[in-house]
Amino acid sequence: MNNQLVKTEKNDIEIVQNHQSESSFSVQGFEHAQRVAKMLSSSNLIPEAYRGNIQNTMIALEMANRIGASPLMVMQNLYIVHGKPSWSSSFIIASLNACKRFSPIRFEVSGEGDHYGYKAWAYDLSSNDKLEGPKVTMEMVKSEGWLTKAGSKWKTMPELMFRYRAAAFFGRLYAPDILMGMQSAEEIVDAIQIQETPSIEALTELFEQKKENLTEDEIIHCERIISNKEEKSYSKLFKTLEAK
Repeated sequence: MNNQLVKTEKNDIEIVQNHQSESSFSVQGFEHAQRVAKMLSSSNLIPEAYRGNIQNTMIALEMANRIGASPLMVMQNLYIVHGKPSWSSSFIIASLNACKRFSPIRFEVSGEGDHYGYKAWAYDLSSNDKLEGPKVTMEMVKSEGWLTKAGSKWKTMPELMFRYRAAAFFGRLYAPDILMGMQSAEEIVDAIQIQETPSIEALTELFEQKKENLTEDEIIHCERIISNKEEKSYSKLFKTLEAK
């Protein structure tokens, strides 16, 4: 972050410096970071989670300092999903493109059926080597249960989700310091186990997808639960079908 000119109430000008090599929570930087956090948290332009919350803003400043990003950018792209901090996938892609280690991230699509998928790739600017991330396939999507979760974006915008997941995999493999070991918000949402009783619509859809993998007795059992709307058996049946 470049030096910023901050106008005080007395119309004095103070220079807010970003010490990239110094942690905001070091003895030397703590008081300075606290003053900056107080100023930023009083703005109505930052996300609601940081307004009037100096503690959250201090954490955002520390993270911005460590990855060399704008504090405002970090605050706009850092999400807390079920208590876990995560980056937006668009921020991950933007950070990888801006770090000057790689050429712009590109995506390669290949395969058919369960082998259909995407992988992210880029050139290492220091060696000109082509770097490829792990391929995200439809088989992976199904096996991990991402597709069958209620409200899954994999059903409505699969091409975007493939790219987002491939970029996150690439980033964790080749630039873990930029991601700071954190997952994308979409990954955390997908990883959360379904704790609520699945809807009859979701259960029926999953049953139709897995039907060809079931025995005749299993099909009869599933149809009985669905037709009789035995809600107490929904969760158990859903997990059984996911494993097929």
